Amino acid sequence: MIQLYYFPTPNGHKITIFLEETKLDYKIHPIDILKGDQFESEFLKISPNNKIPAIVDTEPKDGEGPLSLFESGAILRYLAQKTERFYPQRIREAWEVEQWLTWQVAHFGPMLGQNHHFNIYAPEQLPYAKERYTRETSRLYSVLNNRLRDRDFVAGTYSIADMAIYPWAISWERQKQDLSMYPYVADYLNLIGSRPTVKKAYEIGQQYRRVDTNQMKPEEWQTLFGNKIAEK
Repeated sequence: MIQLYYFPTPNGHKITIFLEETKLDYKIHPIDILKGDQFESEFLKISPNNKIPAIVDTEPKDGEGPLSLFESGAILRYLAQKTERFYPQRIREAWEVEQWLTWQVAHFGPMLGQNHHFNIYAPEQLPYAKERYTRETSRLYSVLNNRLRDRDFVAGTYSIADMAIYPWAISWERQKQDLSMYPYVADYLNLIGSRPTVKKAYEIGQQYRRVDTNQMKPEEWQTLFGNKIAEK
């Protein structure tokens, strides 16, 4: 069984999408990142960076006892290897997936995350920061749109790279983007979003969405964005 430590953020959704797609047996352990569960010592043993998602595989292939993992990209790679699903076997196709998964975790996710912060959550208006991250977000959407011009999915067939990209891209409105400028991205989002397994993953997420993060209390904002240091 996969023990999933989870909150319904874009990175959290990546893993529930994969688990629903493959029907792996899993159990969710909610980590309330607004309350500070991510700083608890037991969670830090699994995720030392105090971020979700994280997993513990109680039955890894090597048979050497439970295996824990943090970082969404690493978790997706591990689960794809474990199930031999959504990751090509041929080397060239595999590296297409690797490139676009790396693009998501290194560029698309971090830049869009900063966009969210300065456009939605920042306690003061910083025009330079808002313009900087909105402009970079637009550039990244253009990269994705160009990639999808002649294919349905970023690596040709549906893969863990798409599962990583989709949860960030569906928030295009919050990121101050005009989706009419990216028609291939629009088609892509509709195609992935119509999958029953993806719909199920988001239905599951609704069960754990404790509060509207646009209306956080000051102490919740401090927990999520403050300078709290994780202590083991």
